[in-house]
Amino acid sequence: MRLAIIGLGRMGGNIARRLLSGGHEVVAYDRDPEARSNLAAAGAEVAGSLEETAIMLAPPRVFWVMLPAGAATENTISGLLELASPGDAIIDGGNTFFKDDIRRARVCGLKDVNYLDVGTSGGVWGLQRGYCLMIGGETPAVAALKPIWETLAPGLGTVPRTPDRGEADEDPRAELGYIHAGPAGAGHFVKMVHNGIEYGLMQAYAEGFDILKGRASERLPEDERFSLNLTDIAEVWRRGSVISSWLLDLSAAALAKDNMLEPFTGRVSDSGEGRWTVEAALEEAVPAHVLSAAVLARYRSRVDTTFADKLLSAMRYGFGGHVEIPQ
Repeated sequence: MRLAIIGLGRMGGNIARRLLSGGHEVVAYDRDPEARSNLAAAGAEVAGSLEETAIMLAPPRVFWVMLPAGAATENTISGLLELASPGDAIIDGGNTFFKDDIRRARVCGLKDVNYLDVGTSGGVWGLQRGYCLMIGGETPAVAALKPIWETLAPGLGTVPRTPDRGEADEDPRAELGYIHAGPAGAGHFVKMVHNGIEYGLMQAYAEGFDILKGRASERLPEDERFSLNLTDIAEVWRRGSVISSWLLDLSAAALAKDNMLEPFTGRVSDSGEGRWTVEAALEEAVPAHVLSAAVLARYRSRVDTTFADKLLSAMRYGFGGHVEIPQ
């Protein structure tokens, strides 16, 4: 298929590259000339503006926006809607608040433009591993873009198949690494909760390793102190433990490089999804003790940094390239 990728940062640039490697034709646009040049070298056709991007595609056109949530995405989608024709599709693959998707879908619908929200997980590793995709939008529009989803998703790969799957109400696409979650907003809602869970998992690892490190404290009785090798503990837990995971893999890699995590500031950012997940829990009257505490811990890290916060920063850098290290 031929489509435009707008926003060529860590995620957008690699999505474009994976599509190119899968045989798709990509028109790439970013305000940064260097980002455009890098994609041109990878085989993409490069546009110099949104208007030029639209001209370089034939109807029905597909515009995939991969920009930070907020004004950048909002303004870009508004600009694209002015250029779009009936039957075109606008995809937001960033981490947008799901209620904004619902509003945008209504506005796009007035022009018979398809709007899809795609929660995209995989970080900087997605180019090689593939991306887990959670898609919101109308069924015909989602179905028409099947070649894109299949190229970006990991496929069956080496992940063991879940026993007892295969019932009529189960979506076979889930095993390939993508789902049609529901109407507009559903994709980003599922991705939002995914990221909220991520906050909680990361906080659990971070606090656990902080407790391990703290056992050497001189505040404790001498015979109750242990000088524990955190690097080895992370490594052994990766092998056969019930708490093994990709996040633990990233923690082990960071500790192997520096077991005190000195390069990291520990001032942990949040990009909104954890906060929105807690807001959704409040709307639904669902207790979310762990997720709420994990969000608040990130706020606290900007005032009082701990070893746990450094491990959070190390994990975020590992999976997403989020820079919280001194430059």
